[in-house]
Amino acid sequence: MKYIDDRIKEYESYMPELTKKKDFDEFWDSTIAMSKSVKLNAKLEEQEYPSPYMKVYDLTYDGYDGTKIKGWFLIPTFTKKEKFPCLIHYHGFTGGRGVPHEYMTWLMMGMAVVAIDCRLQGGDTGSNADYEGGLFQNVNSLGILNKENYYYRAVYMDCMRAIDFAESNEKVDSSRIVLHGVSQGGALVMAMAALDDRAKLAIADVPSNSNIEARIEGENGSFASLTEYIRRFPDRAEKVYDTISYFDTMNMADKIKCPVLASVALKDNICPAKHYYATYNRINAPKEIAVYPFNGHDGCGNVHMQKKLEFLKRNNMIG
Repeated sequence: MKYIDDRIKEYESYMPELTKKKDFDEFWDSTIAMSKSVKLNAKLEEQEYPSPYMKVYDLTYDGYDGTKIKGWFLIPTFTKKEKFPCLIHYHGFTGGRGVPHEYMTWLMMGMAVVAIDCRLQGGDTGSNADYEGGLFQNVNSLGILNKENYYYRAVYMDCMRAIDFAESNEKVDSSRIVLHGVSQGGALVMAMAALDDRAKLAIADVPSNSNIEARIEGENGSFASLTEYIRRFPDRAEKVYDTISYFDTMNMADKIKCPVLASVALKDNICPAKHYYATYNRINAPKEIAVYPFNGHDGCGNVHMQKKLEFLKRNNMIG
């Protein structure tokens, strides 16, 4: 269809100018070093669960600022394997780790699962961080005037420490770690695939945090809070743009080394497909993208799940 072909052709050549600052790499190197210097203190508490085919553990570990990050660690018990490939799941905006049955599909594929909260969203995890300034509509505004203090700095490291946990667990085959997420979770997948080379595959559905300046200007999704913030404080716009540049996945996409499966939907007004292509077009690793022309932010979830399972199979993560 011409409509689809024209849009895809336009997006495949979309390369907005990077907003990456001179100290971008130094900032992330020092942030990661800070995180690595703090003990993980991971704790697992087995939970009673109706299914005899899986073990469910309540997971807690320390963020780099001492925040207790909550999650699940799930293991299939219907196989005799001693170690399992592991899928690390990052949730969408305002969500949380959810409940164990949400991850049954991955368990049925013989994978262990780590699913964690993003602090201060819809899960069980708070925050020890002392943010400069108050909250303006949602957490995307926390610490927005200082990259050292910005909300997503801690969240990105919380996500990296989930990889630390998976790699260190005796039940996980550390050579078969997969990152998975939708929307905000897809953004976290992209950031972790760029900042950490331990994952072997990255699966990102309708991802956020790409071309963030355009998200602010278009008032798309959660970043509309920053549009409103700049309306209130127009003299702070430059500082807002400076801070978010460090967390924009298009500025780090060239560092991704593992194969990527992504999805976008052309009717998505929350995380517009065009904005994600600013990241996707800069990925030099093996990559593929599914485009759903008439879907919105749902990303054609049930249909796309089949593509994700096939991607895992082709890359020897299951079976």
